[in-house]
Amino acid sequence: MKKTYTFLNLQKRLLCIICIAAFTFFIVILKVFFVSVIQSRNLQQKAVGQWTRDLVLSGLRGNITDTNGNILASSFTSYNVYVRPNSIDNFDQYVKLLSANLDLDINILKEKLSKNVSEVLIKQQVDSQTCQKLLSLELEGVYVAETSTRQYVYGDLLSSVLGFVTIDNVGQSGLEAYYNRFLTGIDGFSLVEGTITGKEIDGSTTEFVSGIKGCDIALTIDVGLQQILEGALDRAIVEQKATSALGIIMDATNGEILSMATKPSFNLNEIPRDDVETLMKLSKNTAITDVYEPGSTFKIFTTASALSLGVVSLEERFFDPGFRIVDGQKIKCWKTKGHGSETLVQGFQNSCNSVFMDLGLRMGTDKFYEYLKKFGIGQKTGIDFFGESAGIMMDQNIVKNVDLARISFGQAVAVTPIQMITSICGVLNGTLYQPRIIKSISSESITKTFQSIPVRNTVSEDVRQKMNYLMEQVLSVESECSFVNGYHIGGKTGTAQKYEDGKVAQGKYISSFVGTYPASNPKYVLLLCVNEPSNGIYYGGQVAKPYGREIFTKLFNYFEIPMDEPEMQQSSNIVSVPNVVGMSITEACSLLKSLKLDYYFDEDLTKVMYQAIPEGELVMAGTIIVLR
Repeated sequence: MKKTYTFLNLQKRLLCIICIAAFTFFIVILKVFFVSVIQSRNLQQKAVGQWTRDLVLSGLRGNITDTNGNILASSFTSYNVYVRPNSIDNFDQYVKLLSANLDLDINILKEKLSKNVSEVLIKQQVDSQTCQKLLSLELEGVYVAETSTRQYVYGDLLSSVLGFVTIDNVGQSGLEAYYNRFLTGIDGFSLVEGTITGKEIDGSTTEFVSGIKGCDIALTIDVGLQQILEGALDRAIVEQKATSALGIIMDATNGEILSMATKPSFNLNEIPRDDVETLMKLSKNTAITDVYEPGSTFKIFTTASALSLGVVSLEERFFDPGFRIVDGQKIKCWKTKGHGSETLVQGFQNSCNSVFMDLGLRMGTDKFYEYLKKFGIGQKTGIDFFGESAGIMMDQNIVKNVDLARISFGQAVAVTPIQMITSICGVLNGTLYQPRIIKSISSESITKTFQSIPVRNTVSEDVRQKMNYLMEQVLSVESECSFVNGYHIGGKTGTAQKYEDGKVAQGKYISSFVGTYPASNPKYVLLLCVNEPSNGIYYGGQVAKPYGREIFTKLFNYFEIPMDEPEMQQSSNIVSVPNVVGMSITEACSLLKSLKLDYYFDEDLTKVMYQAIPEGELVMAGTIIVLR
């Protein structure tokens, strides 16, 4: 008789148990495989994190140097101090010692160390001497980790160009931010074995991997020339009672920036981080980010365009009654009485608005705009710096004759200072170069040197020579300002009204000066802008030009450049400035007048305590000496 199995049969139960056991064993094997093979690396890392304590060893940030290798910014080793609260025995005494040695608020320190954490960072960037003193106390649970502190050798020099870093050594502005990925070092680390509570295990091994220093960056800037430029800008602000000033010196032959500065500035070693508004204002490189109406310095481009198009010659004569009427509007020349009959050369020397309105209207909007774009006006230069503006130009399709007339002498158009000087160099050199502030980037094993980048040719050799001739003629005539005796220098001044809320800001001007040397084939081109002078005078020739002469004089001495004409005798138009400090205002004015020097002073001045141009300086007859 065949045996029949039921659900409750012993054999079926046994089979069910075996299947369940087999399935359970399979799951366990699968889990073991998953943990030991697939998750092994992740679990090992977690385990290492539980039985070790790691401290970051920061790789030092790379140096920034000038073109001659002088260090401008460097980093030195400092230390971050950590405490492991679980290692503290006598809490009150412990906190008191830490507070005294690290200059920390004791209440804040107590709050930090009372938290249920294994490790607390209590102070960053502690100097080596303080760190050694702290470690000599042999406090249990105190650890230090290497980090670095950024140091700027010249304090406030180049502040808006170099920029600065955060407390964690990350570039926050300027070149520090733009080239942060090159300057940043590679961090190392230190591992030490410890218990789950955070205490170090006696006799445990320590693993140490040192950090790697970041790349060094060399600039095209010359620190000596930079000091000359910034010194002149500082004096311009004080003497002209200006709100700010900026300057750029560029090598016209290759686009290298030899110096660049905006004033006022701040000490990069004492960054006002608590005052964000002031910090943002002072750290902004307005030479690259902000636009301004250039005024008469823009006439360089009008003249170059007209000569290139053949609509004028140097000998052609114009008549200036003091104004032109365009589209029914009367547009005045700065000299309201007019310059009368004059050639183009004389019109350029006189900076006669009427002459340039004629040139602009002769060329027409399309042709004039074609050349302005060729010179780089209204376009970013491509300089290696964050925040560059392209400038402001009216849409070509809506420009009326009255607009064209104003643009021709530097109104109704806005440029950045870096765009202005780059375009001027492009005209006077015949080739437009992309401006460059970086010379090279180097590590321990390799150096990358940057080459000049020509963008395009701008004018013919004939026009280039004529423009340089015109620039020199501006400074060769007797005027209210001076040139450097024995050197052939070209120049052009500009004065422009400022606008606020779309309207002319009464009494607010930007006074500017462009200087070039050598005049016939410029290498050094200088642009100076003095913002809102309030000393009673505001023309570029009176405000900015004297500081241009000071800069060129010191530039020649710094580079030991011999005179172009060493045999040149001091002409009757050149005067040595006397010392009038200490004199009454009556005596000072009488002496200056006898030497054919002009002067300016506040009405309430009775005794001279300061003179803008120092004793012994050679200036042109008619130069204005500001007295205080």
